[in-house]
Amino acid sequence: MTRWLNFKLILLMFLTGGCAYTPPSNYARRVVETPEFNLMSWQKLEQPGAEITFYIEGDGHAFNANGFASKDPTPGQTTMRKIAFRDLAPNVVYLARPCQFVSSPRCEKKYWTTGRFAPEVIAAEASAIRKIMQANRSSSAVLVGYSGGAMVAGLIAVRNPDLHIRKIITVAGLLEHKNWTAYHKVPPLKDSLDLSDYQEAFAKIPQQHFLGAKDKIIVRDLMPVSDKKLIVFENASHSEGWDELDLKEFK
Repeated sequence: MTRWLNFKLILLMFLTGGCAYTPPSNYARRVVETPEFNLMSWQKLEQPGAEITFYIEGDGHAFNANGFASKDPTPGQTTMRKIAFRDLAPNVVYLARPCQFVSSPRCEKKYWTTGRFAPEVIAAEASAIRKIMQANRSSSAVLVGYSGGAMVAGLIAVRNPDLHIRKIITVAGLLEHKNWTAYHKVPPLKDSLDLSDYQEAFAKIPQQHFLGAKDKIIVRDLMPVSDKKLIVFENASHSEGWDELDLKEFK
C-alpha cells in the first residue's frame, strides 16, 4: 500500500497543474503527420535554411487524480510552452508528445505510461523534426527537453545522427528512467528505451542542463551530468520558477 501511495504522489507531482495558454500570434499551429503518430506543434519559422530550436514537451497529464492512466495526456501545466514562446530566435518549434492535443489511431495508454519512451515514440518525434527541418531547408537543430522531454531529446539525438543535433538543453530533465523509478520506488517503464544505454554517444553531444533546487521529482542525484554542465535555479521546483530562464546565451 505504501508503495502504491508513493507512486500516486510522485505521478501527481510530476504531471499535473497549470491552465490553458494561448501561443503568440506569430506561431502557426501545425499537426505533423508521421508513420507512427500525429504530433501537434506550434511553429515560428522566419528564416529558411537557418538552425531550428525544438522544444520538446514533458510527459503531460499521464495519470489522473486517482493514480490511474488518464484518457488524455495533454499537459495542463504550461512550463515548456512559456519557455518556448519566449525564445526570440527566428526559428522555434514547440513539439508535443504523442497523443497530446491531437489523437492518432495508434494512441493507447501505454504511450504515456510504461511506453512513454518506446522506440516508436522516439521515431515519431524524430520523423517530425526531420520533416520540419527539410521543409525549412535547415541542416542543424538544437533540442530543448523539459522533464521527460529531456529523455526524448537525448534518444532522438543518439539514434538519429543524420539530424545533426548541435546541442541538447534540458530543463528539470529526466535522463535515466531506470534510476528514477528505482529512486522513487515506482514501477519501471518496461516498454521504454533508456538513455543510460547510450551513454557514450550521448556524452559526445554538447549539452547544458538546468535543475530546480526545490525540485522533488528530479533531484541532483538523478542527473548523470557533471557540475560544469549543470545550472541550478535556487527558487525553481519541477514546474514553477522558470520564468526568468533565457536560453539565448546557452544555445
